[in-house]
Amino acid sequence: MSETDHITHTHDGATHTHDGATHTHDGATHTHDGVAHTHDENTAAEHSHTHTNTKAVVNRLARAIGHLNACKTMVENGRDCSEVLIQLAAVRSAINSTCEVILKDHIDHCIVDAVKTGDMDTIEELNRAIKLLMK
Repeated sequence: MSETDHITHTHDGATHTHDGATHTHDGATHTHDGVAHTHDENTAAEHSHTHTNTKAVVNRLARAIGHLNACKTMVENGRDCSEVLIQLAAVRSAINSTCEVILKDHIDHCIVDAVKTGDMDTIEELNRAIKLLMK
């Protein structure tokens, strides 16, 4: 997360902004980036909202989209198959590098927090995501 990135959410009508710090709620209905949720009144839940590489991910996704659009144009213009395949390799590379950045950020922040709090659901979600990435 850069110095200008903040997570804003509301608690019972009051808006709060956090700069990646972990915060706790006791049963209050609140929203994170427009998604409302509530915690059991008897359970305090922690949320870690640290995404340190958002700009890098967005830039990498833009690069992948640019390569993919180039592939489409090449096919529409009847370009040589070898050239299209080379461009598709660039798409795959851009997507793979984006996955690496997201995975590292997730492990460094979300998974570390999940281990500290015993959040096995988050760890299982990571296992499922890795399994899909490896296909």
